Amino acid sequence: MKSVLVTGGSRGIGLAIVERFKTAGWRVAACARALDHLAECPADFKFACDVTDADAVRDSVAAVVQEFGAIDALINSAGLAGSNPLDPASDDTLWHRVIDVNLNGTYYLTKHAFPHIPDGGRIVNIGSVLSHTGVADQTAYSASKHAVLGFTRAFAQHAASRGVTVNAVCPGWVRTDMARDRWQELRIDASRAASDAPLGRIVEPAEVAALVYFLASDEAGAITGQAFNIDGGMLA
Repeated sequence: MKSVLVTGGSRGIGLAIVERFKTAGWRVAACARALDHLAECPADFKFACDVTDADAVRDSVAAVVQEFGAIDALINSAGLAGSNPLDPASDDTLWHRVIDVNLNGTYYLTKHAFPHIPDGGRIVNIGSVLSHTGVADQTAYSASKHAVLGFTRAFAQHAASRGVTVNAVCPGWVRTDMARDRWQELRIDASRAASDAPLGRIVEPAEVAALVYFLASDEAGAITGQAFNIDGGMLA
């Protein structure tokens, strides 16, 4: 039985990914910043981990390997967004926290999990449409997601010698709490957000999870270093 480690597995896209792999019969490990956040998560092995803490990531990966023996797939789904216009008087805390979670978290998990991923294994990083474009008040988020895509492409080159594929999934508006918070900030509703996409609809978390699962499957063995947009046509 194959095993997968999913970060940010407590809600939204991460939770949908956990559910998709569980349905397919995989053993699933999932983490969030606090263990009680995972109460509704159906993962087999649940643990608290701040992905920005390198030592905590190292110890958590070791615990997953002790539990499962190996990590056949790593899904870097933990993410943080927030509005940070570059006002000289503003505090820099959010900038550093977004970069830490979205980029450094992906780096730490990949660094410590890769030695335990068998040849032919899979890594899928969750990017964003903002891996390709920018939004004026989302400088940290845009920068971090651009960097995640660059990291994906570079690490795909490194991992190829062992047949490990590394890809990014880049969603547009997805029906999650994070998106709802952003809509409230923009003073729009879901129907207005849906109008940003030619398909005129919001992406469901399960649809993102299905794409992630495909990239982790045997059928995707020839795909690496790629970014897959799932955005209703926003970037068409």
